[in-house]
Amino acid sequence: MKDVPDNISVVISALQKAARPVVAAHVTPDADALGSMLALGLGLQAAGTPVRIALPAESVSQKLQFMVALAELPVATVEQCQTAERLVVCDTAKVKRINLPDHLQRLIPQEFSPAIINIDHHASNEQFGVVNWVDAHASSSSELICRIYQAAGWPLTPVAATLLYAGILGDTVGFSLPNSTAATLSAAADLVAAGADIALVGLKLCRSQTRSEFDLRRIIYDNTRIIADGRIAYSTASYEEITRAGCRAADIDDQVEIPRSLAGVQLAMLLTEGEPGRIRFNLRSNNHLSILELAQQLGGGGHHAAAGAIIKCSLPDALARILPMAEQFLQNLHQVNDSL
Repeated sequence: MKDVPDNISVVISALQKAARPVVAAHVTPDADALGSMLALGLGLQAAGTPVRIALPAESVSQKLQFMVALAELPVATVEQCQTAERLVVCDTAKVKRINLPDHLQRLIPQEFSPAIINIDHHASNEQFGVVNWVDAHASSSSELICRIYQAAGWPLTPVAATLLYAGILGDTVGFSLPNSTAATLSAAADLVAAGADIALVGLKLCRSQTRSEFDLRRIIYDNTRIIADGRIAYSTASYEEITRAGCRAADIDDQVEIPRSLAGVQLAMLLTEGEPGRIRFNLRSNNHLSILELAQQLGGGGHHAAAGAIIKCSLPDALARILPMAEQFLQNLHQVNDSL
């Protein structure tokens, strides 16, 4: 029977009982996935628990490599992932999204031995752990790890604080989204007081694009289109375009903010082919519009204002399917709102 904790003490107790745990996050990890996973690993390590992280090769973007380098945590081998007594999963809504080697991923949950501790803030979380702590009101999973540090009495080092600050900054888009609550800003202030290197985070997340990342953003700008009387903006990048820019699937991160930045846009979409025939569909909304249901219609999930899915087809076929769905979805929402 799954144990869904009403308070943080259940989570901390489960973490304290974990011997040699492996800590993981979601595939194509963003700043919050890495920040929460790495900082949790450092906290467990400081508390005397030998810990390793699950991080398959080439799964981290160029932009976020600095976070892995800061943490200096040992990476688990395939055997260590499979034989770990506990797998602690951060910032991951679905079992199939856990960032493990492919052949291990296929074993979950029927044949995968470690018991899972699930810590997340996605509204669509599947509650797949033996212990689940899911708070959809939190700005980020990094904010949840901040609470664990405080409740567990773990020492908050400047490195851990920097990682958590990067996670919160990333998921709030620089504290510019409605998920930046008073609690979020208070947590960020505590991290700065603990020595978070905000200059480093700002430099790495905002002002350190490689030429290949810059070229990829140029493609996203060039491919941006507007439909539905300016209410929907979308862009695309094919496998050929991504590789020609010198990038790979892991480098697809926040580029959806490009179509989202246009005035009047309520729904922004980015369709990218990081691998041939595999389309990643990123959704963002403005004006408190919930787009989670649209992502779920495509087998995905996420948050009310930020969601996504993976579709196995060609990029033209994905566009032919998704664009009419998005227009109809937006029209239905407006009809419901007009009737209220």
